[in-house]
Amino acid sequence: MSNISNLWAHTNAEGIESQRLSSNKEADLVVIGAGFTGCSAALEAARSSSSVVVLEADTVSHGGSGRNVGLVNAGLWLPPDDVVAIMGESAGNRLIEALGKGPDTVFSLVKEFGIACDAVQNGTLHLAHAPNGFQELRERYRQGNRFGAPLQLLDRDETISRTGSDQFHGALLDPRAGTVQPRAYCSGLARAAVGLGARIYQQSPVTRVERKNGAWCVHANDHTVTAPRLLLATNAYHQLADGAYAPEYVLVSYSQFATAPLTQGQRSRILPGREGCWDTALVMSSIRTDENGRLIVGGMGNVDGPAASIHANWARRKLRRLYPDLGELPFEHQWQGKIAMTKDHIPKVVEFGPSAYAVFGYSGRGISPGTMIGAAAAKALLDAGPEVLPLPVIKKYSERFKKVMGAYYEFGVSLTHATRPGLLG
Repeated sequence: MSNISNLWAHTNAEGIESQRLSSNKEADLVVIGAGFTGCSAALEAARSSSSVVVLEADTVSHGGSGRNVGLVNAGLWLPPDDVVAIMGESAGNRLIEALGKGPDTVFSLVKEFGIACDAVQNGTLHLAHAPNGFQELRERYRQGNRFGAPLQLLDRDETISRTGSDQFHGALLDPRAGTVQPRAYCSGLARAAVGLGARIYQQSPVTRVERKNGAWCVHANDHTVTAPRLLLATNAYHQLADGAYAPEYVLVSYSQFATAPLTQGQRSRILPGREGCWDTALVMSSIRTDENGRLIVGGMGNVDGPAASIHANWARRKLRRLYPDLGELPFEHQWQGKIAMTKDHIPKVVEFGPSAYAVFGYSGRGISPGTMIGAAAAKALLDAGPEVLPLPVIKKYSERFKKVMGAYYEFGVSLTHATRPGLLG
């Protein structure tokens, strides 16, 4: 196993010059966190000729934005009827409609700013891991098309042709969606924002936040950024700071394993259309390829935690089951990221003070929603008002038993990966 863990960091061709906050600054908007949400907000602010400063504790896209699968989906993990049941008809329909346009927004930004992120808009495949999984896909197909989504239900033979594996019972194709190299996409957003005048400071962890004289004062590296508006965009990688709002969510880990590059013959039959895929199993897993022909197998669980060997062994069994001829192909990279899961799986925009929003809780769907909600949050704070956001702004949000639930999920996933050798694990 290579010690170069995160494939996306290894192959990232985008980025900005790294600089730390080294003097006091003033801006129209200060953003904490340089992931999809924060970089999209910075780009939107810069495009509107507003001054914006982004403070990042580590490096751009260090968190979940640089560690996820890279699926650019048109919606949330929940089926549409569940979104409406949770949010109400008006708010639910509005969010569904807005996020349905998410992939086009992402790929348009990629094209506009020439972001080198291996962008492929050939759709995504939701794979039926079992016959009951195909019944679930039938229902998602019915709901999605009722809401205007151009979904296609694929039979087993078509699914075999598209995946190169006979282990699935059908699939749901969303042609609006696609894949990107996520770290490169986020880094490209940062580069585009800086090119338009945004100031992004890396290695600048926030230590204190306070409200003073009608403005927000955000302290990092013994210096202060002062702005009338504040956006907290740390999601699952939030670090505690004195006086700062602390978003609440359950942490869930997701790990990935990338093989050595496939041969041309293997690439011609394994995901030849380069769709990104995930399955219907309760303990979800994913497969996709990158531009160099690596096959990337992903699954819930923390490969950097105590159950690392269990998850790594599961990935090997998974590869053998899906593609027997690849069973011994070495994994050259493995890495994990953290997901901020909310109890209803709906993202949150919390107004925690005057002209201050916290955006978090994408529950594993961060690329399109993060891009869209980040830009909309910047617009809203820069005087357009909350009406431009695709979901309601709330005053508070809490999660009960956060640590217990996080441990429960990891234990359940580890048990499944240890005891179920097939597609269920």
